[in-house]
Amino acid sequence: FFFSLKAMFASRLSSMAYRMPAVARMSAPRTFSSLQNMGSVDHGFNDDRIDKAADPEKRAFTYFMLGGARFMYASTARVLLIKFVSSMSASADVLAMASAEFELGAIDQGTTVTVKWRGKPIFIRHRTDEEIEEAKGVGMGELRHQETDQDRVQKDNWLVVLGICTHLGCVPISGAGDYNGWFCPCHGSHYDVSGRIRKGPAPLNLEVPPYKFTAEDKILIG
Repeated sequence: FFFSLKAMFASRLSSMAYRMPAVARMSAPRTFSSLQNMGSVDHGFNDDRIDKAADPEKRAFTYFMLGGARFMYASTARVLLIKFVSSMSASADVLAMASAEFELGAIDQGTTVTVKWRGKPIFIRHRTDEEIEEAKGVGMGELRHQETDQDRVQKDNWLVVLGICTHLGCVPISGAGDYNGWFCPCHGSHYDVSGRIRKGPAPLNLEVPPYKFTAEDKILIG
């Protein structure tokens, strides 16, 4: 038994002694000359190296070409953006409909004419002195949508309102109703001579569009 252990120990020592030089050789750093001698170095890197620019004088031309290309890209993007924004703007016919001018000289006192603005009816009423006094004499407590007559007109004898009922968008009848202003027969809304709701389901007064007098007998709506 002791002899077998001794033999095994001796064989292990001999195997370690045999392997140590190989390990030493593997762990030892290899020099560049030794690698060259082994023929395992690819010389392509050294052969293809460029230590300096091939033609430094072409740098200005290269920069010019790059800058010019970027300028062209930026100009093209700017033109496309302008065209896109312009396509979202209103066309000429729409802009022409944005405002409309009307003559008032042919409208008699106590009558109402209906004109068209942006595809919607506009009531222009030439009020009498009695209608003006009646509109001014209404107290705020009597109104659902409280507005004074002065807030709704620029000149006492002229009333300009949008001819659409504020209930469901019907067109009221002029010179009708309990208050001699406008009456919507669809659901029974009554407006006075100032276009204010006085009776019925409509929640608001008739809307006053933006307008101004360009002359004594001429207005511009819009």
